[in-house]
Amino acid sequence: MRRPLKHLALAGAALALSVSVLSCSRPSTDTTAAAPPAAADKQLSIGFFGFAKANSFAQATWAGIQEYAAANNATATFLDSNFDGPTQVNQLQDAVTSKRYDVVIVQANDGTAIVSAVKQAVAAGITVVIEFTPVGGRYDTTEAQIPGTVSIVDAPTINGEGLATLGLDACKEAAATPCKVAYLQGFANYPLDTARTNAAVAALEKGGAQVVANVVGGYTPDSGRAAFQNVLQAQPDVDVVIGSSQAIEGAAPLAAGKDITFVGNGGSTQAFEGVASGAWYGVYVIPEKAEGAKAAELGLAKARGQQVPTATDARSLTPYAALGTKATLQGQTADYSD
Repeated sequence: MRRPLKHLALAGAALALSVSVLSCSRPSTDTTAAAPPAAADKQLSIGFFGFAKANSFAQATWAGIQEYAAANNATATFLDSNFDGPTQVNQLQDAVTSKRYDVVIVQANDGTAIVSAVKQAVAAGITVVIEFTPVGGRYDTTEAQIPGTVSIVDAPTINGEGLATLGLDACKEAAATPCKVAYLQGFANYPLDTARTNAAVAALEKGGAQVVANVVGGYTPDSGRAAFQNVLQAQPDVDVVIGSSQAIEGAAPLAAGKDITFVGNGGSTQAFEGVASGAWYGVYVIPEKAEGAKAAELGLAKARGQQVPTATDARSLTPYAALGTKATLQGQTADYSD
């Protein structure tokens, strides 16, 4: 039997966490050589190297980039790698060779494989903004890892720990002992997903939860539904399910009539509605359209010779440090839909 939400306690906890998000924006310490700043009235071009055009999260980033570019004398192009790391590396290398863009915003499929291409872009005098996925081999920091780049990211280990925090709070509400948790990871072969999954599972187990399933749930309702069907067959008494918001959208309808609650990763309209309805306990929210716009703002400002922070923690774009619950999301609006 579930206990009612303690709204004031949750809001207080979220506020405390929000205050504790340190180093949200670090001042510039870049000492690398850069191209001469662009004239203030020159129209600049942005190349967005996103996950995939078919992905709603990347589309939200793209919408923010497009809007900011259009309002600030710049054009923007989406280069679609369709979730393929090597393709994205080749696309960026081609862009460096052709000098097609003044600014590139990299939403890396593989933050390690793309390091060399990013360094080439910096050496060519292109302004590089690393967005969402850290680039440089470390997935536990929001700091810029490649000299000369600007970073606005959501570190996967921080993301995983945030999901675990929401999951453990959902366990407390469910009053389940031990609390059985199923974790639907994104892609099994992505360094980003591996780092996030390991951090989430470790934090869940440290908090006393029993992780009874750790399976690939992907980033679509169909993949989430299929994964959760398998979980239900093996673990029909699962209490909490955590996964990408798209996967949870597919999984949640299968829990009708069951005492199961959900935690999503991604702040879409559908995720906000799930939390508001009570079907989901919470959602880890990075307002991706706002992050896309911020990435464009930082990139264009640097290309025009302005001083910008070298590192921005994406959680600082929300007033609740990315931990969305029914209490903290009251009055908030999602900035994209799946």
